[in-house]
Amino acid sequence: MRLPRKEGLNIVPLVDIMLVLLAIVLSTASFIAHGQIKVNLPESSTAKVEQNDKKVIVTIDSLNNFFIDGNKIDKNDLKDKILQIDDRTQVQLVSDRDAKFSSFMEILDILKSKNHENFTIQTEMIK
Repeated sequence: MRLPRKEGLNIVPLVDIMLVLLAIVLSTASFIAHGQIKVNLPESSTAKVEQNDKKVIVTIDSLNNFFIDGNKIDKNDLKDKILQIDDRTQVQLVSDRDAKFSSFMEILDILKSKNHENFTIQTEMIK
């Protein structure tokens, strides 16, 4: 007497579909922006690269929007946020070359009013 053969679930088509979906997800994921702020930096022939573990990045984009560490901040809250920064923390100023100079000076005035002299201005190095 023969035992009945157990019919199983054929998972080969399921694996094929999952691999195709994985390939689609991985290929489209490379085209998604990583949320970085687009800034066209001014050029400088004397630019230096400085490394500091403790820093805050203040960015001005081409539309004169302010960002602190990548988070958009209202112009009215800008002074309060900058005044909360510790004096030992390095402030890295990143300004788009098309941004208004007055926006850049606003940040410098706030830093100067609190006697914060630990800041750098990020530029693009001329090769």
